[in-house]
Amino acid sequence: MTRKTVKDFHPEVLKLFDGYVHGRVTRREFLDLAAKFAVGGVSAAAMLESLRPNFALAQQVPETDPRVRAAMMEYPSPKGSGKMKGYLAQPAAAPAKRSCIVVIHENRGLSPYIKDVARRLAAEGYVALAPDALAPVGGYPGDEEKALDMFKNLDPAKRNEDLIAAVDWMKARGDCQGRIGAIGFCLGGGIVNQIAVRYPDLKANTTMLNLMEELTSTENKVSFARQAYNDAVMAYNTRREVFPTNLSAGPFNFGPAELFVIDKPEEKEAPKAAQA
Repeated sequence: MTRKTVKDFHPEVLKLFDGYVHGRVTRREFLDLAAKFAVGGVSAAAMLESLRPNFALAQQVPETDPRVRAAMMEYPSPKGSGKMKGYLAQPAAAPAKRSCIVVIHENRGLSPYIKDVARRLAAEGYVALAPDALAPVGGYPGDEEKALDMFKNLDPAKRNEDLIAAVDWMKARGDCQGRIGAIGFCLGGGIVNQIAVRYPDLKANTTMLNLMEELTSTENKVSFARQAYNDAVMAYNTRREVFPTNLSAGPFNFGPAELFVIDKPEEKEAPKAAQA
């Protein structure tokens, strides 16, 4: 069976799934609200199942890959839960000082996908540690919905400290050359921002790179939309003044439209993004 893509789902269904993933919508609410978009014998439950991540399909570096050695490790979290666990993936080659990367998961814990990301980095020559925020309550349960329920019951302050503590543990490792990077997914992106603030020597932060790309993309979209709007205004104003459309423009109160122009200097300044 061919796996469906986002193009196969109604945009409202994708919005509902986004709410479900981020905990704003329960499974029951998703099924009830998505039911009206069920067509062709495809139920809301089937849509949810199709939208769920397929970890086996996404895997790129299997646990048996000879280039990598990986195992769960324990590390201290003095400002959090006291003790934490994470998935440490390293190159299988002879020990050497390497750049180290902390991989922070989303609001589901240390899923098979996050472990695979750590192994991918190890296969490229990095030492990668993927903490499991659910470790203090038993660890990732292997079920996404159970994981989300467990995640909701964590103390946010302790959870954040547990994840951030991975940086100090990595920096103290003998095989770390001192160059530390971090990558975060969803909630993990926010944790990476906190790491960037707390550790000015952080060498790589994918969250900030993604933010810069998103800001550039947004600026381009706004520019294109403004140009399209002004083109439409000019075409409209021209038509209302020429024959024969000018005969009906006046009687039916089709007045001139204004171009979108920014005159005030302060409005032309780019908005400033700041860490909260």
